[in-house]
Amino acid sequence: MSQRSSDVLDRRGQILQSALLCFGKCGFHQTSMHDISESAGISVGLIYRYFKNKEEVIAALAAGHKKAIAELLERAGEAPTLLQAMEILFTSHCTEHPPQILSAFVLDLFAEASRNPRVARVVRDVARAKAEGVVALIARSDELKKNPHRLDPRAIAELIFAVKDGAMMHSVLCPARTPAAQHREQQLEVARTLWRLLFSPISHANGHN
Repeated sequence: MSQRSSDVLDRRGQILQSALLCFGKCGFHQTSMHDISESAGISVGLIYRYFKNKEEVIAALAAGHKKAIAELLERAGEAPTLLQAMEILFTSHCTEHPPQILSAFVLDLFAEASRNPRVARVVRDVARAKAEGVVALIARSDELKKNPHRLDPRAIAELIFAVKDGAMMHSVLCPARTPAAQHREQQLEVARTLWRLLFSPISHANGHN
């Protein structure tokens, strides 16, 4: 890669990183290109050299989210157990940013998909790939054979998404003032609790069957 190409990618990444922070804090429609330029520490004119308008910035972030999900599923797929795969999935948003920033961005991205066909196409692809990827993880796991509830892989995947998405929304509505490492531990406990509920043998009270 030439130095010029590397510089372009670095500058583009800087803009998108700043846009993510702005969108996560204020939302897509409340954020202006001027806000993004201030956050990035560069001129608005320079941003327009890389993106024609704010919609292009949103679309680029949506495409980046799609790529990140694909990489996440690949990492989860390499985990030796379903529990470890779930731990990877549940801690994916525990980054150097406050968790609610990334979560708020994802929620706004899905809301934007309801009115923006370009973003909707990417979001649908992400949702489909994520669902199929997690179903495939469950289907080939040893834990599935131990499932006392006799749920099929898709039903289990839906439960995982329901809990994970609920935790993501909770981080936006009730932002925790905890360090990223502590937040990660909390998410690990959520994943482990769900795994126990899904795969631990059912105990019958008072010895009744």
